[in-house]
Amino acid sequence: MGRGKVQMKRIEDKTSRQVTFSKRKGGLMKKARELAMLCDVEVALMIFSDRVRLYEFSSAEKVKNEKH
Repeated sequence: MGRGKVQMKRIEDKTSRQVTFSKRKGGLMKKARELAMLCDVEVALMIFSDRVRLYEFSSAEKVKNEKH
C-alpha cells in the first residue's frame, strides 16, 4: 500500500517549516542529479530559502568550473 496524499498548505510552525525545507531541498537536489545522470541532460536548480539564502545545483561542467 502506498503513502497517503499530503495536503499542500503552509507550515505555520517556523521550526517545522525549516526542517521540512531542509529535508525536501536535499531530496530535490538528489532528484536533479539523478535526472542529469540518467537522461544525459544538463540540469540547473536554484532554490531561495525564506532567509533569502541561495542553494544551487548545476550538472553542466562549464558552469561548475566557473569562478564566482
